Amino acid sequence: MGTPSAMPSGPGSWVRGPKNPERTPPDARPAPGTGAAGRPAAPEAPSAPVTAAAPTPRPAPVRRAAQAPAPEPAWGRPKRPGAARGTSRDEVGWVKAHGGSGATSLVEVFGGVEVGARWPDPARGEPRRVVLVGRTSARGLRSVSQALGALNDGHAPQGLELLGVVLVADAPGRLPLGLLRRVRVLRSVARVHRVPWIPAWRTGGRPKSVPGRLARLAELVGAEHRGEGAAS
Repeated sequence: MGTPSAMPSGPGSWVRGPKNPERTPPDARPAPGTGAAGRPAAPEAPSAPVTAAAPTPRPAPVRRAAQAPAPEPAWGRPKRPGAARGTSRDEVGWVKAHGGSGATSLVEVFGGVEVGARWPDPARGEPRRVVLVGRTSARGLRSVSQALGALNDGHAPQGLELLGVVLVADAPGRLPLGLLRRVRVLRSVARVHRVPWIPAWRTGGRPKSVPGRLARLAELVGAEHRGEGAAS
């Protein structure tokens, strides 16, 4: 037997390996747009463009404006013009130098008319005899001084008779030296009567005993005790 001749080798020769049954030759691949069996593939439906949903606007929060408390009428300006109903020129008018002066309690004890933070006008039938009421605090004494200044400067109706100034204690105990000096200044321009601290007025009750100073105040305004009331 003859020996098979060897395969020529050289630059122009190549060795063909075994065929791979799993690899498909390029010519056997389906053309683009066709299925596996050569049938034309169904066209894909165009996808709808994805757009971001617009955010729902939220209603702006409603801010309620804070209602400021009604300011207290300035000194000398009545809350309602004209004479107060039921008043008489012969009654004692209790004038408030400021809010919370204690005039309401004094009216309930001694009677009279609570005029407000102004000087009454006797020409309109309002009381001509008046008492100015204020607290012994720094604010109270300053308000009393301003009211007396308006009276002395002629910024008050004609025909008024100032019976005196009543200073109601704003706290128990003695007054500080600075407040005592202000009281002395007021004594130089008007008759000053001081009312001590009465705890029952703070809680709306009646004191168990009437201080002696209240009896002297009754003589000042020519009235008698009617009973005790709540402090204003």
